[in-house]
Amino acid sequence: MSYSETIHSLARDPEQLERLYQSALKTGEAGAFQQAIEAGRASDPDNLLYAAWHYRLRDVAAAVKTSFVRWGWAVPLALLNGLLFWWLSDEERYAIQIAGGPPGASTFLPTLLLLVAPLAAVFVLAYLAPVRRRWLLAVLIGVVLVAAAGYVLWVYPRLGTRPFQEQYITLMAMHLPLLAWAGVGLYLVAGHRDPGNRFAFLIKSLEVVIMGGLFAIAGGLFTGITIALFSALGMEPSELVMRLFIAGGGGLIPVIAVAVIYNAARPPAGQSFEDGLSKLLATLMRTLLPLTLVVLVVYIGFVLLNFREPFENRDVLIIYNGMLFAVIALLVGATPVSLAETSPRVANALRWAIVAVAGLALLVSIYALAAIVYRTAMDRLTPNRLTFIGWNVVNIGLLALVVWAGARGRATDWLPRLHRAFTIGTVAYAVWTLAVILVVPWLFGIDQGALDALPPAVRAVVYESPDPILLKCVGSPHIYLLDDGEKRWIDTIATFTERGYVWGDVRFVPCDELRSLPDGEPIPADAGPPPQP
Repeated sequence: MSYSETIHSLARDPEQLERLYQSALKTGEAGAFQQAIEAGRASDPDNLLYAAWHYRLRDVAAAVKTSFVRWGWAVPLALLNGLLFWWLSDEERYAIQIAGGPPGASTFLPTLLLLVAPLAAVFVLAYLAPVRRRWLLAVLIGVVLVAAAGYVLWVYPRLGTRPFQEQYITLMAMHLPLLAWAGVGLYLVAGHRDPGNRFAFLIKSLEVVIMGGLFAIAGGLFTGITIALFSALGMEPSELVMRLFIAGGGGLIPVIAVAVIYNAARPPAGQSFEDGLSKLLATLMRTLLPLTLVVLVVYIGFVLLNFREPFENRDVLIIYNGMLFAVIALLVGATPVSLAETSPRVANALRWAIVAVAGLALLVSIYALAAIVYRTAMDRLTPNRLTFIGWNVVNIGLLALVVWAGARGRATDWLPRLHRAFTIGTVAYAVWTLAVILVVPWLFGIDQGALDALPPAVRAVVYESPDPILLKCVGSPHIYLLDDGEKRWIDTIATFTERGYVWGDVRFVPCDELRSLPDGEPIPADAGPPPQP
């Protein structure tokens, strides 16, 4: 029996309701209890017991608003994290080089970009652990996050070709923060796994991101003013000092932002959501809902007038996908943690606005998925395309679940179902993030030994170009497909075209190197003996 049904059956029994509340406090389901109380109050406003519990729980929430930041622990951790970021920001010592390239290849990314989120999560866990007293879980999650970053640094050369290495490293700069966020979330909801607590963690995550952004803006202004003052005195800060301001200052933000926003002594659902940044975030997101609805309607009109644009223009497709993630964040921020301070009329309007925005975003997400699949079929599967096909599938499932959860049932029980939908989506996000980190290098990896055995010019082509590798030499009309170290002769231009190859993929190499490659089965197999270049 759900909390709503249980509380409804106890609506005239104060003692049993008190026992249920104490049990909810022990199991970390106080948030679900409060939601059920508010749903009952909305359906039976004349019930004095519901009204009494409403004000009691509001007073409990007010008690949470007292100062809870443990500055004596947060500041040393933040400083230590900042110093570690400053040390790792030395690009001459810590930088990612694309493997297998020519000597002296330029740096692709600072190593810090892959380490920043796992390390920040470790220090955030160190801040939370003394209060929550789950040291073993904190250590285990921290080790897994650091190991994930180490795995990425170890495995990326396996992809072999420069484009695929660059794609994977860029993807990891986005996915390792998601994994770090999921790790902290797993720690905070341990023992509090009900949808109310999981959804409350999502809301607090948005608040931490916003607070971190405000700190970053303030830090940027401080850095800019400081540099201007030095310049006015004819002094230029050294590279060491600049890294201390930028990387070191950035390292302070994650721990301080979490300390300011999150009360470590309480589960996610026990946090305050009715004042300060929480109230501002909810108001802002709900104000943006109708505007987003208008934008999506315009977007769909644009789709009808320019249907093939994302199928042919990669930049437009990127914008579509970015918009979808922004809409999902908006839906999370606009969804209330409880309906305690919301009138039934406003709650109903909010419910259908969320359903409408999710429904329109679902249509755009299906359209974006179709465009990615089409571009993949016309060209080739790459790490980027596989990753975003997966993200679109997850987004489609989440948006469909939000529409279903918000549209069905009574006006008094839609919110718990919506929380459950978002928490299911969160788990799907975490699973796909982990899959991308672990599996992509093995799906797109190449045999480095076989690559080293190729002639130099052919090896350089393979390094710069993902499959299919089409080779030709000057003075010969024949085109070959490089397949597992062998050259496979393509018999005619008609065969070349039928297999979806394009002239832009044909690469020229010296004829002697092309001849040195062993012959494979021609294309088609019955084309006869392959000619030599």
